[in-house]
Amino acid sequence: MLVQPVVMPGTGTRSWTVLGNDDEPVIPAERFLAYLTDIERSPNTVKAYAHDLKDFWDFLARRGLDWREARLEDVGEFVAWLRLPPPGRAGTVAVLPSAVPQVSASTVNRKLAAVSAFYAYQARNGADVGDLLAAWRPGGRGGWKPFLHHVSKGKPHRGRAITLKAPQKLPRILTAAETQAVLDACGRLRDRFFFAVLHETGCRAGEALGLRHEDIAAAEREVAIVARDNANGARAKSGGRVIPAGADLIRLYADYLHGEYGDTDSDYVFINLFAEPRGQAWSYPAVYDLVRRLRAKTGIDFDPHWFRHSMATRLLRDGAGVEVVSKLLGHSSVTTTLAIYGHLTAEDARAALEKAGWFTGREVTW
Repeated sequence: MLVQPVVMPGTGTRSWTVLGNDDEPVIPAERFLAYLTDIERSPNTVKAYAHDLKDFWDFLARRGLDWREARLEDVGEFVAWLRLPPPGRAGTVAVLPSAVPQVSASTVNRKLAAVSAFYAYQARNGADVGDLLAAWRPGGRGGWKPFLHHVSKGKPHRGRAITLKAPQKLPRILTAAETQAVLDACGRLRDRFFFAVLHETGCRAGEALGLRHEDIAAAEREVAIVARDNANGARAKSGGRVIPAGADLIRLYADYLHGEYGDTDSDYVFINLFAEPRGQAWSYPAVYDLVRRLRAKTGIDFDPHWFRHSMATRLLRDGAGVEVVSKLLGHSSVTTTLAIYGHLTAEDARAALEKAGWFTGREVTW
């Protein structure tokens, strides 16, 4: 089985489907993925769900199960199967109980979320499958209350029937020295400006790749993130926003336009300048090819998204309000921001305590 990119008829929108062992589309999965595309879910989300459903269909095929007959205990076996190495999944070798799981708990939970969403979609469209991974829990007392709790008070609410306990992962960040090393390793102004934009604005790589010249207001020192269709497939994950920029970033933009961009006729800020087709919008593969070269050059095993994490963490440590950071990042809610960045290291805690005067002027001594 494999995941195959497709172009939706009529709209030309890029989507994904799952092909079975007969190289024919798995129709239930294809319809669900097409639905996600139609409601404008992120292409990356659709692609991830396609891979998750491919794994589920592979598991069903090896067990001789029809998707409409799967039960909760089958899903439990699916979880165990996901944790096996490839030979173990194929049944060609026996796996010892002490073997290290091949995928993390968070990855398993994401795959379960995809399967749950698939079954919920099928149930709402009349398939006799029920809501396979839903657990309806009674309402009542509890610490957390959902939105409009006063309306649904006492009524059961939908929860996940199976969820693995995953350790909280702290966002990976770059130190100032590491950020400087990456920037200094860039031999071209375009590449340096790209990472400078990520560092200064905290935008995602896809949002930077979708930037047009009209989005950079030099006089106002602002960078606008605009949700639109882009020729290179880049996408602004969240709604539009305007991010203040420093004078140095605007100067670097001017140097880039003067020194490398020249009279190239393109609306895009980041384009092919040193490879064909010249003038075409820069792509994700081209960026990650650059990242691989910079990793080898600097010895820093970084990812472009780390610049975003670094910017958010730096602002919060420097006392910026979480609502401001949330707005700059384009999060739909401060809850999202807190869930990702609401952590403190021992150093952060010590700095906060020292600022509050906890270690000096005590009323109690020993």
